Formats: sequence, C-alpha cells, structure tokens
Amino acid sequence: MIILASQSPRRRNLLVMLGIEHQVQPADIHEELIDGETPVDAARRLALEKAKAVAALRDDGPVLAADTIVVLDGEILGKPRDPAHARQMLAALSGTHHHVVTGIAMVWSGGEFVAHDETRVEFSALSEKTIAEYVATGEPLDKAGSYGIQGLGAPLVDRIEGDYFSVQGLPLRLVVKAMAAAGQPYRFTR
Repeated sequence: MIILASQSPRRRNLLVMLGIEHQVQPADIHEELIDGETPVDAARRLALEKAKAVAALRDDGPVLAADTIVVLDGEILGKPRDPAHARQMLAALSGTHHHVVTGIAMVWSGGEFVAHDETRVEFSALSEKTIAEYVATGEPLDKAGSYGIQGLGAPLVDRIEGDYFSVQGLPLRLVVKAMAAAGQPYRFTR
C-alpha cells in the first residue's frame, strides 16, 4: 500500500484504475514558486516537499506526491483565482500549444524517488462563447491552466505529444518506477 499525498480525485482515480492500493492524506504545504526556478525544478521540488511533509506524519508505507504545472511561452499558469481569470487563461491557450510538466516524488524510510514528465499540448481555437460555457461548468476552477483533459475540457485539446496521464496529473509509468524503487513493484494481478 502507498499513501497518496494529494486530494486530487483525478490522481486517486488513476491509482484505482491500476488497482494500486492506497490511502489519501493530502499534504499541507505552501506551494510557492521560487524566483528564477524553472517549471521542471518547481514541479519536482513541490512534489518532493509534499511527499516529505506527509512522510513526516506517517510511517506505514511509501508516500507518493505530484505537482502539475502548465507553461505557456515560459509563463507558469497556475489554478485560476476566479472565473474571469479562468476565461483569460483559456483565451491565452486558444489556438496555441503549451507544455504540462508533472513532477512526482515517492518517499519511504531510507529513500526517495523524484522524476518528472513534460508533455506538449495543442489547443483548438476557442470562441468566447465556448470559453464562457466551459468556465460556467466550474470544471476549470481547480485546475492548473484552467482545463481538465480528462473531463469536459477534452474537446478543447487538438492533440498531445507525450504522456496523457501526465496531463491529468500523474504519469503512471513514473509511479510504477517509483514503486519499484521503494520495494513495492507493481503487479497486474493482486
């Protein structure tokens, strides 16, 4: 069993999809970017800080954490402050491509595993009406970059180059590598 240091239902669902037994204990850290820090460095650092924060409270299994960052033209797009900010972000993403960087970390007694994935995402050209209708669903309000590829936001994406699961917030192939490093190799049968 692993401990998932995240309250993201998407991350939980991905672990359930693979049949990975887990408990959820969200990390309580201040997620602040450091001046001059690259998106890759930020995603990796924040994932590790989350994992370490929960590992300090638990000793009953490896702790898995992740952090996902959306990057457009070198600018990090976090979660929107409000619906107007979500509309602004989606308008900026419209008809362009951006990168999604997801860092993961697993911490266990005696070790840690840190890795990241970067995926290129191309957006369709979006009308103001489409953006307004999508924001009105409420889905974009708790997501980096203001969209969810696995939900109602799927039609906004023309194509991706890279790991679909990383865009959702948890690159599963890296999770499997982390589990192996922690001495809990993934098995298809339980």
